[in-house]
Amino acid sequence: MRVLFASTEGSGHFNPLVPFIDACVARGDEVLVVGPPKLEARLAERGQPYRIGGEPPAAETAAIMERFSRVSRKEAAVLIDRELFGRLCTAAMLPALEEACRDWRPDLVLREPCEYASAVAAERIGVPHAQVAISAARIEAGALELAAPALAPYGGEMVDRLRASPYLTRFPASVDPSPYALTRRFREAAAPRTAPLPDWWGGSAEPLVYLTLGTVAGGLPVAAAAYRAALEAVGGLPVRVLLTAGRATDVSALGPVPPNVHVEAWVPQADVLACADAVVCHGGSGTTFGTLAAGLPLVVIPFFADQPTNARLVSEAGAGLMVGPSGGSPDTMPALGPDDVPRIRAAVESVLADPSYRTGARRLADEMRTLPSIDDLLDTLAADFVTGLPPQPQPQPRPRPRPQA
Repeated sequence: MRVLFASTEGSGHFNPLVPFIDACVARGDEVLVVGPPKLEARLAERGQPYRIGGEPPAAETAAIMERFSRVSRKEAAVLIDRELFGRLCTAAMLPALEEACRDWRPDLVLREPCEYASAVAAERIGVPHAQVAISAARIEAGALELAAPALAPYGGEMVDRLRASPYLTRFPASVDPSPYALTRRFREAAAPRTAPLPDWWGGSAEPLVYLTLGTVAGGLPVAAAAYRAALEAVGGLPVRVLLTAGRATDVSALGPVPPNVHVEAWVPQADVLACADAVVCHGGSGTTFGTLAAGLPLVVIPFFADQPTNARLVSEAGAGLMVGPSGGSPDTMPALGPDDVPRIRAAVESVLADPSYRTGARRLADEMRTLPSIDDLLDTLAADFVTGLPPQPQPQPRPRPRPQA
């Protein structure tokens, strides 16, 4: 089988495709990855065949990002989902993806949900396509609704075709009911550890708390205050803390770091989760999913995009607590401040002391382990598409009753 993969530039968008790329390579399938210029270094180091498409005009992208942090949450979502991904990125990537589909003739296109050009190109030559979810299904469906006006020029049925294509997700049904008729869930193999964590805490055996606000937040104006509040919240607690601040963060701007906290730009997530006791994060889908798959409780401090929804899903499932930033207003980008410090501290103490949160997280991890493997899912897609049979909806498991936190 020939499989073409397509992604926008962000690591959080490309990473969900990686297990499928690796599985296809291991099966002996032919693989081609198409991405924008800022993804080229990542694609080159992986070694699979790839092509580079276009990118939106820098001035237009900069104008969107400049407005992003000072407009209402609703307008920010429109800027990203419709104007950036739906309009600019689709137009920039379409020529390369049309050429790849026409010349390379894939049997199947697998894309991340914000990359629309590959689906447009696939539809134009009759190649089947499916999307590999980044976030919860309700988030992906909402983003498509926002992007719909920008996709209308590519055909009146384009959005309907996107809704009808198979939706592949690693999130379990009990916390992620899906509006997509062809939802197929899969089990993602645990990432291997690369090395044990160094002893950055002088032999301390206190519980380990992993603190991260992701790679995007580090470059936003709210970052400095957010990290400062989080550091004050965990400072002095009887815990070890590993803070990964991202390469976009000026660590020197964080101010004094408590003695129980060690700061790194980046550490492989699998290495941290293998020995952590709890995670404090922003609620990005990659961190949230990885933590739940490891059976660890969370304290989620959401800011934007899919983070508030992920935080609510975690809280409702009894796998952690949500601490919404109190700064700002419902119509502006939220911000952490001094008033949030005791709230974060209390939440961290609660998820470490109350075993029900770990029990909730482990229940979800057990549910994830029962899902079909990626190899099994690829076999199903091959049977559906390569043999010419129309894909059939699969019954979705009923969500389990959610325990009270």
